[in-house]
Amino acid sequence: MKDLPLKVRHEHLTTPVSLLHLFTSFLRLGITAFGGPAMVAYIRKMAVERNEWLDDGSFRDGVALCQVVPGATAMQMAAYVGLKARGVSGAASSFVGFGLPACLLMMTLSALYTKTHALPVAISMFNGLQAMIVAIVANAAITFGRESLKNFGDVIIAGAAACIFGTGVNPIAVILSMALLGLLLNHGQPQRHTKSAPDNSTDQKTSVWLVVLIAATGFALVYLMNRKLFDLAVIMARIDLFAFGGGFASVPLMYHEIVSVRSWLDGPTFMNGIVLGQATPGPIVITATFVGYLLYGLLGGLVATISVFLPSFLILVGIAPHFGKLHASPHFNKAIGGILCSFVGLLLTVTIEFALKIPWDFPRILLMSAAFVALLLKIDLLWIVPAGAIVSLFIL
Repeated sequence: MKDLPLKVRHEHLTTPVSLLHLFTSFLRLGITAFGGPAMVAYIRKMAVERNEWLDDGSFRDGVALCQVVPGATAMQMAAYVGLKARGVSGAASSFVGFGLPACLLMMTLSALYTKTHALPVAISMFNGLQAMIVAIVANAAITFGRESLKNFGDVIIAGAAACIFGTGVNPIAVILSMALLGLLLNHGQPQRHTKSAPDNSTDQKTSVWLVVLIAATGFALVYLMNRKLFDLAVIMARIDLFAFGGGFASVPLMYHEIVSVRSWLDGPTFMNGIVLGQATPGPIVITATFVGYLLYGLLGGLVATISVFLPSFLILVGIAPHFGKLHASPHFNKAIGGILCSFVGLLLTVTIEFALKIPWDFPRILLMSAAFVALLLKIDLLWIVPAGAIVSLFIL
């Protein structure tokens, strides 16, 4: 049955899903959105089983789409569900509702950080948590590796990315190079298919272009108002454009742009932002809010947050009608495979760089090792981070 962009798919439900209902439903889910991609299962339970906004086949197609477009997977799935239920306006309502709790909490934590980070208690806590961040990023590299490295060609791509990134080359250039290398090396990668694709209605196209126009107008206003703030917005948007593979893919890109290239923040401060990002619901890319707030206050946090989520949202709603054809293309899948493999190398390099910035002693080694083992045992970060913060207060 053909999808209906303004009505739910099931014949017994004939009234449109209200935008407010989509917003509040995802707002409630966003309050407890710890676990990154693990939240996809909870989104499915709410959207498919409880509210029947779309069927299971369409939801699986959405998961496939969100795995190959840039951006945080759970955030993209929220937008996809809204897109299927109420078109582009529904996608925006779901997307904003799901991400709003993380944004508000990170703004609050960033404000507290600026006032308390020099206190002895805060110093002890962040010293310990910085060591744990090394374990968290290392675990992300391992997880990416298990999911992305399927053959010897993939290992070559990941190794090449790590070596090139380690020399200081712009990571976006590395990603594009690895996409090309993926096309050359992954000759035997199987072709993948999806069963259906969202509608390509004229109304949906118009809505997408309207959002693009509003976004372009917003960027123009920021440029006229504050050039430095505009530079921050462009950097965050560029990070999001190349953050394939989920929110953690943004970490090496953001670190390179903010710390290595521009020195807007030092390494330990950026790592503290990652710590706070892990303590909030939502994707780790919410670290952008922390960066923006420390640089330019509340307005900076808001601009950075919008900029780091907007491009991937536009890509999702724009590419959804054409995804079936793209996903069936072996060349598209090879390039995406190369990009995903490159992030294994990028995360490995960032793990090493983070580790080199830590003044290692026995308590820090103990905290890092304990966090790494806990992550391998699949213990939720919601428990690991607070436990690490408490232990740090006593041993550092």
